[in-house]
Amino acid sequence: MSTIVAISLIILLALLIQNKIRTSFLFFGLVLLYYFIDFISLEKMLSGFINSSLVTLLLLLILSIVFEKTSYLTILSEKIFSKSYNKSLLKLSLFTSFFSAFLNNTAVVASMISVIKKNTYHSPSKLLLPLSYAAIFGGTITLIGTSTNLLVNSFMIENGLEPLALFDFIYVGVPIAIVGAFSLLFISRFLPDIKTSFDIEEYFIEATVEEGSNLVGKSVTQNKLRKLEYLFLSEILREGKIISPVTPNEIIQQNDRLLFSGDIKQINLLKQFDKLKLENHTHNFKDELVEVIVSNESTLLGSTIKESNFRSKFNASVVALKRGDENLSGKISEIPLQVGDNLVLSIGKDFYKRDNIKKNFFLITQIGINDKLNSTQSALVVLGFVGVLLLSIFEIVPLVKGLFALVALCVVMSFLKVEEIKRRFPYELFLIIGSALGIASVMIQSGLANDLATLLGYLFGGYGVYGAFIAIYLLTFLLTEMITNNAAVALAFPIAYSTALSFDSSLTPFIMAVAYGASASFMIPFGYQTNLMVYSVGGYKIKTFIKSGAVVSLVYSTLVILLVPLVFQF
Repeated sequence: MSTIVAISLIILLALLIQNKIRTSFLFFGLVLLYYFIDFISLEKMLSGFINSSLVTLLLLLILSIVFEKTSYLTILSEKIFSKSYNKSLLKLSLFTSFFSAFLNNTAVVASMISVIKKNTYHSPSKLLLPLSYAAIFGGTITLIGTSTNLLVNSFMIENGLEPLALFDFIYVGVPIAIVGAFSLLFISRFLPDIKTSFDIEEYFIEATVEEGSNLVGKSVTQNKLRKLEYLFLSEILREGKIISPVTPNEIIQQNDRLLFSGDIKQINLLKQFDKLKLENHTHNFKDELVEVIVSNESTLLGSTIKESNFRSKFNASVVALKRGDENLSGKISEIPLQVGDNLVLSIGKDFYKRDNIKKNFFLITQIGINDKLNSTQSALVVLGFVGVLLLSIFEIVPLVKGLFALVALCVVMSFLKVEEIKRRFPYELFLIIGSALGIASVMIQSGLANDLATLLGYLFGGYGVYGAFIAIYLLTFLLTEMITNNAAVALAFPIAYSTALSFDSSLTPFIMAVAYGASASFMIPFGYQTNLMVYSVGGYKIKTFIKSGAVVSLVYSTLVILLVPLVFQF
């Protein structure tokens, strides 16, 4: 049995690294396979999907929809920046870490991106990557700070162990957030200093000269296409050929595709030209434009806009495209999409009602996403959430029960709509974590986890229990850089559990090694949502992540390896 489980997990790991099949399908498919071959009972498999920690996580993610509607985060964040870069960076880091300890870090980063882009003191490229790292630091402070902590707690509950408390992570998490903030001052030397304000997004925009346009037969200069202050005519596509660079004397012809680069917010400048139609844009220039980032689990990866039947699938059309600092060329509809691509979409009325939006994109702009709550409503939401946390801390009302009550209250008071819950429900995460709990139980019951623990004991036994603890941390750390953080927890927890038993040690330090190791995703932009969100917006290159992430990983890992055994005795 253990051999079959080992082979299946090796195949799972290989498929996760390739990132060609959705993570949720892989995990759910594997736990179903175990059920079909009687490695796990139906009751045990289903119990993973009703685990209290998983339910808590889902409720927190649903509540994050309401928090996005409040104005407090934006109001407070605008007071961060000053002429001093170091002071601004430290305040940004500590502010972000604090809020990420209690709120979904994706929502925190999404809110802060727009604030950073608007600041008048410092280049956003010097702040966006530290923003992502600070959000990761903050997630390690509390039980609810990140899904990995709640997933670890789910495994403990599933194995009949005492669950972790809300602030068990604080003794290691707070030093990480504080020391990590100062480490960001050091990595600032690796960050590009792009002087152009990131409130001006350099997008790739395509427009077609339609039949009867008065642009036809006149040169670029005569049509005043060179006098657009915020848009630059970089290419012309004509009968399958690319004309670049475009000379001032080039004569515009019917059906020419004009490719502009420049500020997407100035797209209305094209409205002045007769019968110049935005490519893939079936309506008019007044339609709502929404900025999104292609997610790492999107079904669009590797496909072009034309191949993916984009408009019918999402009721939206792509009017502009941006990919890091790359200079794109050719028709927008024929460019294969990649993870992290920034798209500007012209959306239809039911765009936000489509259940595939959240799975394929990270929504950056909040225009039209939610109606903002007024100050009184915002105060009620915040006070309600603080009240739920306090009732949980003093063991008056369980956290999951309090969150259920708060969600219900928000729905009753119309702060949250049922349609929003359906649209934003994290089905992917639900499948991954629920399935991972079943897979972990199979690893333990089959004896595979014990075999791997024995192997670790053989390799690191000479260094004692502390050496085994470091080995578990490094294993999880490497897994989270290769695959997703939650997948890393699923594979590492059973090994950590069996290793602790083999050394007759307390389980807690080994569990913490898994929790902190799974959050240590700093060097690869595609392994963690917040890294991916700032990747293209910040104009970063992979080497920027590797240089900066290596330093942050060293500081972070040193703190974890030193502090966890001091706080949680073996």
